[in-house]
Amino acid sequence: MIGLTETLASFIAGAKLGDAPAAAVEKSKKVLADTFAAILAGAGSEAAPPLLRYVEQSGARGESPILGTRRRTSPEHAALANGTFGHALDFDDVLPMMPGHPSAIIVAAVLAGLPRARLSGRDLIEAHVIGIETGAKIGLAITHGHYDRGFHGTGTLGIFSALGGLAKLHALDVDTIRTAFGIASSMASGVRRNFGTMTKPLHTGWAARNALIAVDLARCGLTAATDALEAKSGFFAAYGVEASNPAAGIAALGRPWAIVDPGVGLKQYACYNGVQRAMHGLLELRQRMGFTAETIERIECRMAPGATKIMVYPRPATGLEGKFSMHYALAAGALDGKYALATFTDAAVNRPQVRALLEKIDLREDERCGGGDALLHTRAAGTRGFVEVEVHTTDGKREALRIDTVPGHPTKELSWDAIEAKFMDCASHGDIAAGRAAQAFAGLRKLDQCGEVGDIVELLTLP
Repeated sequence: MIGLTETLASFIAGAKLGDAPAAAVEKSKKVLADTFAAILAGAGSEAAPPLLRYVEQSGARGESPILGTRRRTSPEHAALANGTFGHALDFDDVLPMMPGHPSAIIVAAVLAGLPRARLSGRDLIEAHVIGIETGAKIGLAITHGHYDRGFHGTGTLGIFSALGGLAKLHALDVDTIRTAFGIASSMASGVRRNFGTMTKPLHTGWAARNALIAVDLARCGLTAATDALEAKSGFFAAYGVEASNPAAGIAALGRPWAIVDPGVGLKQYACYNGVQRAMHGLLELRQRMGFTAETIERIECRMAPGATKIMVYPRPATGLEGKFSMHYALAAGALDGKYALATFTDAAVNRPQVRALLEKIDLREDERCGGGDALLHTRAAGTRGFVEVEVHTTDGKREALRIDTVPGHPTKELSWDAIEAKFMDCASHGDIAAGRAAQAFAGLRKLDQCGEVGDIVELLTLP
């Protein structure tokens, strides 16, 4: 029986963009534009200075660009930096099937080949669509039990998304791709305990770097196990759970294509995906009720069983911890009436008004919020059931709101106008001039017609 490693290698070698549904191109273009935005924003994040110091002191030399900076370095270091930037603000895409954030990994790994190799827009889209499919179906097969064990799927599974994209881009044969999977299986890493620190986005950069190295080593003739994913002592055995089943990944490849169904989500706010429904609901209630921070008596947030397990900082001390705090997100929304990149800074988290509001917020899990879903325990924590936010004010008013999905969810795609607004805001955060950013976005919107992605990338580096 042909195993998962062999099947994936054959699929990647033979698949073409035209095999995916026609809608895949437009969906990929939106996600890729959003991913470039997230990378640019990350260039202005608190993770950037230490990362760039590391790149500088490494002594690595090369012409591969780091977006949002004027630095050029080796392909491996560029992949590390761009990948880390892409997840630094937790503002990048969401693939619940993984669960993880694969697109920054794919983009960072693919861009590392610039400027020495030509890259057309359709090449990038094809690498992205096939990379998403690769990681998604490995995630489906290993199940969310992998994530529940403490692994961060972005790092541990996203490496295979980048591998799939790179292998397609370089037109590798089946044997070389199979070997690359073997090498990458020994390089996959990332644990959830580092959520709320700079090491969480480092998982993205590390995955991009390691995917690049795995592919290059395989191309250079390094050997590896040809059944590394499914073997008794392989990746699934070490990283999976009892329910993990490599055969499920085989059966699901291209049936349907993950970029189209279930699709990839994009974020409105720069924080953990599982907090966003409540944030959206809080702002809507604030608009309806007209409350202020001073008139709040208490805020209740109810979520499905298991949905709160990633929200590990009820009293955050840093902006990064605030990204994983439902208490802080609701307090900030109640106080400010909006969310921005500046919401998740150390200074914003430590405001006295926020500290006072934290004491008025109650977060709990409620069986009712599971919505009777028999497969609830198999869903990613942040997407389970529905969320209910209820606000009580000092003048006796009370109103509750149920939120099932928010704009950015695959069933409620962001418009190109919304993505452009996010892109321009992120570019500004990364110190890219507005004119250059607007020109780059216009190119990304017509990416399938772009003859050289390097021209767009040049606009997104500092002169």
